Amino acid sequence: QVQLVESGGGSVQSGGSLRLSCSDSDDTRSTAVCMGWFRQPPGKKREGVAALDGDGRTSYAESVKDRFTISKDKVKNVWYLQMNSLKPEDTATYYCAIGDHYAYIAGHYYSGCQELVTVRYDDWGQGTQVTVSS
Repeated sequence: QVQLVESGGGSVQSGGSLRLSCSDSDDTRSTAVCMGWFRQPPGKKREGVAALDGDGRTSYAESVKDRFTISKDKVKNVWYLQMNSLKPEDTATYYCAIGDHYAYIAGHYYSGCQELVTVRYDDWGQGTQVTVSS
């Protein structure tokens, strides 16, 4: 069944802001997880944007540092991606995802949420479109 649902996408002009939300319907999920945001520009591969672990540690792609902020409302079980100073190159479908804080995948051991790679994330939302015009 659907567990992660994104919302908040839309069209904005360059320099504008949007806040994406990801609602997790699984309220029994362990706190030892990585909550991530990824994006897939048209015709390109999906790439990591930001991640947040259960202790509040964050990780960001270089391209969005100082512009995007990931956060979570623990009461509502919703996490957010605040996107400021948006650029046309931020145009993409944005996905939220959840993966285990510790994972062993294809011979690689992952500890923590610093590596923004799709392979360590198991549950994905359906995506929300963000379009930034110049």
